[in-house]
Amino acid sequence: MSTEAPTRSLDLPVEGMTCGSCAARVQRTLARQPGVADAEVNFATGSARVQLEPDADLDALRAAVDKTGYTLVLPEPAPATPAVHRLQVTGMTCGSCSARVQRALEQQPGVTAAEVNFATGVARVTADGDADPAGWRAAIEAAGYGVETSTPTGDAGADTTSAASASPAHAGPTAAERAERADREEAAHRRLWGRRLVLVTGPALFLLSTMLYHDFAVMNPGMRLAMFLVATPVQFYIGWPFLREAGRRARHLSANMDTLIAMGTLAAYLFSTWELVTGGHDLYYEAQVVIIAFIVLGRYLEARAKGNAGRAIRSLLELGAKQARVVRDGVEQLVDVEEVVVGDLVKVRPGEKIPVDGEVVEGASAVDESMLTGESVPVEKAVGSRVAGATVNASGVLTVAATAVGADSALAQIVRLVEDAQAGKSDLQRLADRVSAIFVPTVIAIALTTFLGWTLATGDTGRAMLAAVAVLIIACPCALGLATPMATMTGTGRGAQLGILIKSMEVLERTRDVSTIVFDKTGTLTHGQMTLTDVVAGQTDEPTLLRLAGAVEADSEHPVGQAIAAGARERTGSELPAATAFAAIAGHGVRGRVDGVDVAVGRRKLMADAGLRVPNHLEDEATRLESAGRTAVLAGWDGEVRGVLAVADTLKDGAAAAVARLHALGLQVAMITGDNHRTAQSIADQVGIDRVLAEVLPEDKQAEVARLQAEGHAVAMVGDGVNDAPALVQADLGIAIGTGTDVAIESSDLTLMRGDLDGVATAIALSRRTHRTIRQNLFWAFAYNTAAIPVAALGLLNPMIAGAAMAFSSVSVVTNSLRLRRFGR
Repeated sequence: MSTEAPTRSLDLPVEGMTCGSCAARVQRTLARQPGVADAEVNFATGSARVQLEPDADLDALRAAVDKTGYTLVLPEPAPATPAVHRLQVTGMTCGSCSARVQRALEQQPGVTAAEVNFATGVARVTADGDADPAGWRAAIEAAGYGVETSTPTGDAGADTTSAASASPAHAGPTAAERAERADREEAAHRRLWGRRLVLVTGPALFLLSTMLYHDFAVMNPGMRLAMFLVATPVQFYIGWPFLREAGRRARHLSANMDTLIAMGTLAAYLFSTWELVTGGHDLYYEAQVVIIAFIVLGRYLEARAKGNAGRAIRSLLELGAKQARVVRDGVEQLVDVEEVVVGDLVKVRPGEKIPVDGEVVEGASAVDESMLTGESVPVEKAVGSRVAGATVNASGVLTVAATAVGADSALAQIVRLVEDAQAGKSDLQRLADRVSAIFVPTVIAIALTTFLGWTLATGDTGRAMLAAVAVLIIACPCALGLATPMATMTGTGRGAQLGILIKSMEVLERTRDVSTIVFDKTGTLTHGQMTLTDVVAGQTDEPTLLRLAGAVEADSEHPVGQAIAAGARERTGSELPAATAFAAIAGHGVRGRVDGVDVAVGRRKLMADAGLRVPNHLEDEATRLESAGRTAVLAGWDGEVRGVLAVADTLKDGAAAAVARLHALGLQVAMITGDNHRTAQSIADQVGIDRVLAEVLPEDKQAEVARLQAEGHAVAMVGDGVNDAPALVQADLGIAIGTGTDVAIESSDLTLMRGDLDGVATAIALSRRTHRTIRQNLFWAFAYNTAAIPVAALGLLNPMIAGAAMAFSSVSVVTNSLRLRRFGR
């Protein structure tokens, strides 16, 4: 066994060389340096290719070359890849809490960006690779909140280590663990507020009824005592969560929504109790209790609705198989899916879920991929086909070689992408966060001013207290904090159910500005595979034409030739005879001998070179087929062309309908292709394309998109996500369209998990609807607070009505967001 250390090859530019002797001199210099196993310097390319041993010193090489009068250009050090960490923050109760946590994180050394989502309780922190995250927990706790753990994801988004703990080896929670924890927390919240709702209903109805006989109630000693005895446990037991959180915020010199609720209800309770003790008659126990009742009802409804909004990710995670039938050493054994490793053979029986991503190595079946792609029709799979975990084997038995497991699977990538989108924030939400951060202190100041103003103006402290309480209660910033995350969670979750992956909040904002959709033709509008479409026989019958032409083309490697051979086999229903003396004439066609007959198949020049006459009617047929966008070739023998064969890359089903839907959305539709203008225009006419960009080389697609942008168009590019990656990145909105695990998520902003063109219009419509919902939520949240606070300060709003309005403002935002769950139904 060799013990030599492995070498690596590196190409480095060399500046200053003017002739071959310069290159030879540099080469000799490099070859003598320690750590260089071999060196070749090319004067024409101006570069040196060096084979380096592990201990090679690049700076020493550069210094040696510098001494000879030339410059060796070393590669720039790769920039440190920022790591993205997820932290589960506990104790947040409103938008001002998330804004406070976000500010605390942004002030930490090495943190380049932080986004805290109140609805999900997740903080996403982008930090330099050398940042020390150990202090993040302390910073969050110093702000009055808690943190469970974090998951640095880097560019790939894979769960790796915990940044919130001091030990870098501590693994963060997986998506399934995060979803399970969210389920537990939501269930606990529903139980907490549901139990308190039951307990507060009786006291609230009793005290509300005293308003019917208010004078008697406040004058009768027994009723006064009863009101106190009923209101006290409501304030200090049912209202304890508000008091506890307000106390925590006070200890950290901050305030949030719970501060407003605690201050308002305590003010009403303490003022009423003072009046009770001193013999006064201004008792407002009913306001205090009914306010708490309405807020508890709102929290309960909000907890239920938030659980519905996050259900999409959890339903995706539940799709995965829990066990796999692995074949090892010829023996089947049932193991947990976490124990499957890449390369394992997994047997999947009819009706079972495919446990991992893989490739079929034995068997054939139809697979239901609807849970990943939204496509209800099962897809046929055979040996060599790729399959994705969580899909369902509908019929035959399959043996699958595992190619991706765990966090690398298609399902895990989808969940991770949806989580990232839900964690992001729009510009509108960032504005709302800034408002929430200063909102609570401002409201407290307004409430104190209201109390002093009314007291000085009227001398009626009871009326002043009611106006101040109304200000405190009505001004809850919860709706602001929920407006964006609830709509985003619901919209992106619904998209995932439809096979549409929205990469970030910025995508939702850009989608509304798109004016032009550009489709790549091959593989996007078309199937990307040539098919025999037309056969025109002249002085022979069609079976003979297909048999002889197909036999010659069977040995061709050209896509046109392969399409003709495949079409000939299909139409004749038999195998083709073998051809001899085969010759391919590049750019013109092929020739060969079949059953003693010399046959030529190709362009007109090949026919002329072979001495084959082209009858006028066949020439006319070839011209007609080419005008229709097809590639026409001639086939002939014995001195004459005997027929015309046409092939074409056929359009996908529904292409015209998809373009029509995009037109209905007010979008211009363009097509980009390398085909000639006549062929491209023919295809465009079939589907209603507005603009054709023809004869564009693959490397020029990006430039064409940039040209459209320079003309003032906001461009969405639709491509396969791999070959079209530069154009997808250049576009204002990149849409990768593909199927299963082959879809290129990284290059695009929107990814369609199936090849259905109608999904493009669906994706844009969903993005627009989600963004519209966010704007509606934020508008009503801002409008509600802007209008309600002055009304309350003027004493025109009863505190009980304020409590009901505050509670249902958050519920209305959540309910409006949940309407997105019905999109596309």
